[in-house]
Amino acid sequence: MFELTFSDLQAVMLSAKVALASTVLALPLGFMAAYLLVFRTFRGKTLVEGVLNLPLVLPPVVVGYLLLLLLGERGPLGGLLKELGIRIVFTWWAAVIAAMVVGFPLMVRAIRIGMEDIDRQLIMASRTLGAPWHDVLCSIIAPLSVRSVIAGASLMFARSLGEFGATIVLAGNIPGVTQTIPLAIYDYTNTPGGDSMALSLCLVSVSISFAVLLFNETLARRFGRRTQR
Repeated sequence: MFELTFSDLQAVMLSAKVALASTVLALPLGFMAAYLLVFRTFRGKTLVEGVLNLPLVLPPVVVGYLLLLLLGERGPLGGLLKELGIRIVFTWWAAVIAAMVVGFPLMVRAIRIGMEDIDRQLIMASRTLGAPWHDVLCSIIAPLSVRSVIAGASLMFARSLGEFGATIVLAGNIPGVTQTIPLAIYDYTNTPGGDSMALSLCLVSVSISFAVLLFNETLARRFGRRTQR
């Protein structure tokens, strides 16, 4: 029952590649977004929070279509990229961008929860001693946010691994180019006799996701022990 074709292996490798790339690229942005929302006060903060969380409530297909309007050749950003000789739509980078946008709110939310648990007296004490904001960020906030950063990165990776709606609109379903595990499963479910192949890919997806969760728990416990010391 468990068998994978060369096209399936390509889908698995591409899914891992897209999930890893989207997580690595989104991590610094997610950390800074969470920092601004927790420790900074500015005009329009509520509006920024709403925009950041919008992909959580919008259907992924809608997100993908909006990205297509933005990054398509006739879009404002896509037209500029075209003049520079850069093409995003229907490439694997489109899948990365779709995964980043859809998974970004989960990453920010996880990191933000960890930052909100930091004792504010530590920050106030460091400020009283004359530490600049970047020193406080690097020496207090960042180390105490490690567990939440790991959790956010894990959620982002898992969400990117299973992204379907925005990906199929922005990147398409091109075998060997943009076809990820969910898209390959979708193809098999619409193919007579493809149930066993779809199940094989489902098992692969479950295995990878479970491995990511175990890795997350292991790292979180290890860093938790270090912070307690």
